[in-house]
Amino acid sequence: MPPIAPAIVFIGGGPRSAGVLERLAANKPDLLDGPVSIHVVEPHEPGSGRIWRYDQAPGLLLNSMAADITMFTDGSVACDGPALDGPGLAGWASGVLDGSIRDVPPFEPHIQAQLRALGPDSFPTRQLQSKYLEWFFRRAVAALEPDATVTVHRDTATAVEPWAAEGRDAPEKHDGGPRYRVRLASGGELEADLVVYSLGHTSSKPDPESARLADFAARHGGFHAAPSYTTDVDYSAVAPGQDVLVSGMGLAFVDLLVLLFEGRGGRFEERPDGGLDYVPSGTEPRLWAGSRRGVPYHSKISSTLRGEPVAPPRYFTEAAVDSLLEAHDELDFRTHLWPLIAKDAGYAYYRELFTGYPERTRGGWDTFEQRFDGLDWYSRRREELVEAAVPDPSLRLDLEVLDQPFSGCAFADHAAVQRAVANYIERDLRLRTEPDHSESLALFTALLRVYMELGRLVPQERLNARSQQAVHGWWHGFFSFVDSGPPPHRLREMLALHRAGLLQFLGPGMWIRPDEASGRFVAGSFQSPVVVDAAAYIEARLPSPSVSGSANPALTDLHDAGWGTEQRLLTSDGPHSTGKLLVSGSHEILAPDGGRQAGLFAVGPWTSGWGAGAFARPGTNAAPFRENDALARRLLTELSAIRAQPSRPGKPQLAGLLTKGTS
Repeated sequence: MPPIAPAIVFIGGGPRSAGVLERLAANKPDLLDGPVSIHVVEPHEPGSGRIWRYDQAPGLLLNSMAADITMFTDGSVACDGPALDGPGLAGWASGVLDGSIRDVPPFEPHIQAQLRALGPDSFPTRQLQSKYLEWFFRRAVAALEPDATVTVHRDTATAVEPWAAEGRDAPEKHDGGPRYRVRLASGGELEADLVVYSLGHTSSKPDPESARLADFAARHGGFHAAPSYTTDVDYSAVAPGQDVLVSGMGLAFVDLLVLLFEGRGGRFEERPDGGLDYVPSGTEPRLWAGSRRGVPYHSKISSTLRGEPVAPPRYFTEAAVDSLLEAHDELDFRTHLWPLIAKDAGYAYYRELFTGYPERTRGGWDTFEQRFDGLDWYSRRREELVEAAVPDPSLRLDLEVLDQPFSGCAFADHAAVQRAVANYIERDLRLRTEPDHSESLALFTALLRVYMELGRLVPQERLNARSQQAVHGWWHGFFSFVDSGPPPHRLREMLALHRAGLLQFLGPGMWIRPDEASGRFVAGSFQSPVVVDAAAYIEARLPSPSVSGSANPALTDLHDAGWGTEQRLLTSDGPHSTGKLLVSGSHEILAPDGGRQAGLFAVGPWTSGWGAGAFARPGTNAAPFRENDALARRLLTELSAIRAQPSRPGKPQLAGLLTKGTS
């Protein structure tokens, strides 16, 4: 009887799993000789998964242009495996239309129309993106054949247990690690030598505060929506004309506007003067929105560079980081790393200003660059250099003001808040969409490159606890605020809703509390005297990571069984849990005592790894692609060790599917 093929089970079949599968196919010829059995457990369509599934509102868009989306590990990616060029979303759409890409199913008429309308600078719908991701998954599976068999189970994994052979209670050991049993919601079981948890953004049980607010709303006949993926929430209880308090003005807020306004039959109309009006359907609520900053994420940029191309990081480099690592046992993000990142952002910004708009500067770029090189970003001499070279104060880059635009502002009344936020959005649109402010694009590009490099250059274990908190908290939030905002037209729509009286701004420093006396939620801003009350409150954001509070049964089981634990940091305020699953630098799940759980791996935004999405811009040495390649190679090395054993333990009938599910 031939030996049983070693088996991997992927818990989750979204784009991150698809990326790892593609890397398995690319690396297998060099690292593993012989068959392997791969199982993908995913209740939604594999490739797109839950977040990017087709079955969501057709008006929801990506916040990236079609030209900036690829799933392929191209030649720019610094990895040990072979590069694989392939079409990004824009190229795929063109290939489908011209017939050069034929391995696609028949598409619905509205998807065909989207394919025809899609250009490189279009913001595609999530429905169209789902088709690209599903195509990529099928391609990755086909590339693994014939030596590997991939079986998809449209099911949910509920638990992973040691597999006890021949009545033994402990898992059978071999050089490749223990063997596991993956239990499915359908009642079936899968045998696995290796298990990869690749679950993307998962839902969480309400935290104590959200549970308290939900209980308050239920007792008083109100409405409360806890943090969640926006399209998964049922907003039908929100009545036409009802006042609704909203905390959060990021991407979840943008999706909320789509669902509650256009999704209820309203529409936007262009005016002859270039303005935009909202025509209501009469079924809309009225929103009162605020957040810590009090403003939405910055618009995506539609300008092009006028000056010299943005160079690779000049100060936040491998040599600079290595020097810091040699000089310090632990690195502090704010003290050691952020000044270099800020200086790189400033360098790109001012280089574009000097080389693209010399009339706005004094002196030449070469002279400025030479002096800039020798100055710390946070130094008075650097500020004096900029003041002398850039006469217009509004063109000088202030990263702290960029981060907190209303810091120190006190608003006299509600009207003052409305003017300030509306003016801020209008100015942001000018800076990000008009052709004569491409310095914003240079800043965007510089921050993106550093964001992708941070995880490669800085070993996470060499950051102090405060810095790990800052990287996953402030730095990720700042980058998202500046670089990961919505398409420009979404901010124009926001202003149109505001002019129509259907969107009011609460301002920065938003606070909210339930008022038992009135049975309503009360909200305001620490920087304004305005106070508003309403019976409905929506927390417009994704839930914070929480393995212990996860609504995903596989993660709950992992935590409750004591096999995995949340990352805990010892900060100046005491122990702090990030809520993320603790993993090693090679994505192995770590036990509460820090030991590695052989054969168990995890990747994604809910792990303590750097995490940087599932797809990326072409040609950017993207972090998720580097991680996918390293993880795939590690998995293949493990499988090769298992296969090298003289005999494979276990029962032959357990080698594959023991399930009533489908494949």
